[in-house]
Amino acid sequence: MNNYITILRGINVGGNRIIKMDALKQLFVELGCTNVQTYIQSGNIIYQSRKTIKESMIAKAIQTSVGFDVSVINLTSNELELIIANNLFAKNKKNNPNYFHVTFLSAQPVVEKIELLKKQEEAFHYINKAIYLYCPDGYSKSKLSNNFIENKLGVTATTRNWKTCNQLFEISNSNN
Repeated sequence: MNNYITILRGINVGGNRIIKMDALKQLFVELGCTNVQTYIQSGNIIYQSRKTIKESMIAKAIQTSVGFDVSVINLTSNELELIIANNLFAKNKKNNPNYFHVTFLSAQPVVEKIELLKKQEEAFHYINKAIYLYCPDGYSKSKLSNNFIENKLGVTATTRNWKTCNQLFEISNSNN
């Protein structure tokens, strides 16, 4: 069995696009997953499966179940481990981890397009399909939002704070 993490974009935010976590768990069980768990209400699913469940299959199952489209990004536990290990902001102990965020991308884009548009006090770096953000004024005040990144880079994106990233990895590893 392999450990996977699926993150959904834009569900249960501001009372919109509501998906109950029990229904989401059941949907993943119906897709053949085991040890299905969710973490907080924003669309984080951790599970085990013998085979990779394609993002398109998950999106179709969700659309059939709830009647709206949801962007889906799948990661293996190993991919999330690498993403966590590659956060340069976390290596500097002077940086406050409360200001760290990771934007997960559906494909590898050219990220230089966003360098000139960020706020001066913000920082980011990019490795593979993850953009690491440091937003000392708070993510909600950053120009580097999901919509901004998606529009500028032409890829699907969804962001999680650093605590959530680490918690998803911890839960995934507890499935072993």
